[in-house]
Amino acid sequence: MKNIFKIFLLGIIASFIISCEGDDEKLVLDNTSQSIISADKASVILNETTASQAALTFTYKNPVFTPSIAFTNSVEFGVVGTNFSPSATQEVSMGQSTFSLTHLELNNILATLSVVPNSAKAIEVRLKSSVNSVTKFYSNIITVNITGYTPNPDLVYPKINVPGAYAGAAGYANWTPGNTANLFSPEKDNKYRGFIYVSSVAGDDGKYKFTINQDWPGNKGDDGTLTGKLVVDGSDIKASAVGTHYLKVDWAANTYSSILANFGVIGDATPTGWNSDTDFVYNPATKTYVINSIALNSTGVFKFRANDDWALKFQPANGDQTLISGAGVQSFMSAEGTVTGDPAYKVATAGNYKIELDLHNSAYYKLTVTKL
Repeated sequence: MKNIFKIFLLGIIASFIISCEGDDEKLVLDNTSQSIISADKASVILNETTASQAALTFTYKNPVFTPSIAFTNSVEFGVVGTNFSPSATQEVSMGQSTFSLTHLELNNILATLSVVPNSAKAIEVRLKSSVNSVTKFYSNIITVNITGYTPNPDLVYPKINVPGAYAGAAGYANWTPGNTANLFSPEKDNKYRGFIYVSSVAGDDGKYKFTINQDWPGNKGDDGTLTGKLVVDGSDIKASAVGTHYLKVDWAANTYSSILANFGVIGDATPTGWNSDTDFVYNPATKTYVINSIALNSTGVFKFRANDDWALKFQPANGDQTLISGAGVQSFMSAEGTVTGDPAYKVATAGNYKIELDLHNSAYYKLTVTKL
């Protein structure tokens, strides 16, 4: 009998709870005080040299709800006139009333919004308070004019260093990890690639090793078998010949490779057409490869290839590209899988040109043609 009574009592309690839950679902949430946000500047010009420093500081006040409920805050950014579509968001703490964003964080927000760098853009900002995935409340909207920058690929992509006896003649310092050519990882996957220039292989000339963090601890060299295997504190590696070498290193797998890659320009826009190349000369002062003067016509096209062969080519990413005098553009190497089809370069006006290839960063090979 007692058990029956207990079961009956539990049934009454359960019915009461369900009834209350039903009543709660019918409650109307009242936003009795709207959230407020403000910024310490009306405009800001972002600067990569101060990427880690605060660029904008925001002050905000949480909304007040009746009844009191839990919610989360984030700050939403959008280009003026787009109604925050698309938008970028930044989570903010409930326990604070101010927060700052760095030059780098704001530049990344502009990139998310597809804002073109180096020109001011009006950006709307508001505080978004989320009760759940559906119910959201917004603050006032403020506008800040923000000028972003084009990120320096030298600071964006991971790199390893190639100190050696070759480096001084290439415009760096011999055996100095902090002042030497680097190999970059465009995919950020511990696989590095790039170029070094070797002017001599006599005696100890042309030797090198691989380091990380611009210092010697953890350096890697050949394992002694000369079969492309690396070990920590291994032997010096020596370039096979004078010239430009294309190096690839898998830091995690402890492997490396080297290919001689001396580049020239070829094409029916050049004086020798498709029959022969005009070779680049390495300039240690600028650490670039240069053809100081070459006649280019405006009816033909040209490409850049290594070793008078087609295995390694520098080309546009896709489709022929007409170059503007003095304006550097990113170039792509077909052997790295970054080129679609077999495109080439053009110039709009015939004349004598200086051609310069900057190959110091494999994440951003840079080509510049300048009319003389």
